[in-house]
Amino acid sequence: MLELSNLTLAEGRVAHLDDVTVSFRKGRLTTLLGRTGAGKTTLMRAIAGLAEPDRGRIALDGKDWSRLAPWQRPVAMVTQQFINYPHLSVLDNVAFPLVRRKVPQDKAHEAARDMLGRVGLGTMIDRRPSQLSGGQQQRVAIARALVKKAPVVLLDEPFVNLDYKLREGLREELVDLLKAERETIVIYASTDPREALQMGDDVILMAEGRAIQSGEPQNVYARPGTTRAAEVVSDPPINLIGMEVSGGQLRLDRLADLPAHALGRDLPAGRYTLGLRAHSIRQGGDLSARVSLTEVSGSETVTHLQAAGQALVMLERTVTNHALGTTITLSLDLGEALVFGAQGRLIEKEPVHG
Repeated sequence: MLELSNLTLAEGRVAHLDDVTVSFRKGRLTTLLGRTGAGKTTLMRAIAGLAEPDRGRIALDGKDWSRLAPWQRPVAMVTQQFINYPHLSVLDNVAFPLVRRKVPQDKAHEAARDMLGRVGLGTMIDRRPSQLSGGQQQRVAIARALVKKAPVVLLDEPFVNLDYKLREGLREELVDLLKAERETIVIYASTDPREALQMGDDVILMAEGRAIQSGEPQNVYARPGTTRAAEVVSDPPINLIGMEVSGGQLRLDRLADLPAHALGRDLPAGRYTLGLRAHSIRQGGDLSARVSLTEVSGSETVTHLQAAGQALVMLERTVTNHALGTTITLSLDLGEALVFGAQGRLIEKEPVHG
């Protein structure tokens, strides 16, 4: 197990890591999910020894890494850039880390050929990186990292610079490849909630240098512990709406008054935040809204709306081109709504009594 305890790293008043305590298990692919600047890359660099924490501890199977130089740490890392040696063939690129370890060249080449076959480049071993596409170059970088058989593999948004379809295909291949490495700890950073939730056996949500929640993807998605966690894990963005419970009524700020039973739970009178995912807002109903932006992605449409001064996001499972400025009507499905208390913490759902 790889354990990070109270990891802190700051530059001036900017905290890149803020008291991060997390662990990573062997045979598991853990995704770090967070927006740009959340601390994902800094965390990986700290693990690899490329960034020195101000305090905290990093240990693999109980062995403290604090005094180990980067080249002494059993880590393989793949970054966003295609970092390959332009003067070497594909085969020699992948064999390079083994040759540096004094592995005999014939054995290094044998291991490199095997790994290149596993990433779909078995027929391109004599080419130079300049003769490959972007996706193929990234496969070379991944093969070079994996051929080391390091117990810890770090993947820092390795497909972010590739086009959508290529990214999809490579992601599926990578998951299959990595899950065959049962003794390896794999850590994959992403800004894309869908990618992180689909790929990971475990997910760690990061924001402002902190690890704010961790667990199995389906549990983290279903029960984000705070409004911040709900924002990080939701794509399209979750709708966070101020709500007052009083006198058997739900008063959604500037939007609507609804009977309390519409939420399907008992709540004491007071202020709350309603978390409504984009698919729970539907066209047709009593609420009027003006279209401010429409985004079509594949067979889905994400529409940004303004309703009584409240910004909303609606997801439709079809292609719909709502004209800018058009007024449409909406309904809110509260069946899967999340409720957060005054401190922004999730209130677990309890059924209505009676």
